[in-house]
Amino acid sequence: MNKKNIIKAVPDLSNTGIIFRKELSSYFNSAVAYVVIVVFLAIIGWFYVNSIFLVNIASLRMMFELVPLVFLFVVPAITMRLLAEEKKAGTIELLTTKPLHDWEIVMGKFFSAWVLIGLALVPTLIYYITVAFLGDIDNGPVIGGYLGLMLTAGVYVAVGLLASSITENQIIAFIVGLLLMLALFLMDKTLIFLPDFASSIVEYIGIDYHYSSISRGVIDSRDIIYFLSVIGFSLYLTVVSLERRKW
Repeated sequence: MNKKNIIKAVPDLSNTGIIFRKELSSYFNSAVAYVVIVVFLAIIGWFYVNSIFLVNIASLRMMFELVPLVFLFVVPAITMRLLAEEKKAGTIELLTTKPLHDWEIVMGKFFSAWVLIGLALVPTLIYYITVAFLGDIDNGPVIGGYLGLMLTAGVYVAVGLLASSITENQIIAFIVGLLLMLALFLMDKTLIFLPDFASSIVEYIGIDYHYSSISRGVIDSRDIIYFLSVIGFSLYLTVVSLERRKW
């Protein structure tokens, strides 16, 4: 292979940036981003206020326990259109006529949805400020909690993107994404029904096991590897799913 062919075979990372900016702008050019952020903050805010004024607990623990549950419904709503809409409208074929690789399309869309979730989390920092004002707060679990939330969101976005790649129907993409995320979330809740030799494996596959560890402020490399592995594997399957149209 000569130098020209090698250069041609290597994807241009700027293409991912173009897809990323296009998708992120589309969220804010429509009502999607605003509705998602407002609904997300309204749910989290309601339970946060209840935990402080009704239960009389000035802590972020309730928020860090609740957000992953809210993600189960918010993230599929964000990701369901990413590829399903493109496939239904036929614009996915238009994208591939440009000098774009499938993985660039997938990565651009993945990062756009992941950043949107991150932006939705930013206003929750006011809860941290409130708790810090009311009393002493251990910053370790707070840092671990936000890191865990972003990694959990990354896994859910990757899984939701995979669900969106296998269908042209956004509702089906939402349901499949929700079921896959729910399976990951509930996996370690089924250990009492499993034999001992299988429980440790299932526990490790479950996302809540790793999130709970990080949210306590214990940042273990094994948990980070788990999150990155699931994200990478899900995105790989998404690329393979897109390539099926060429077979």
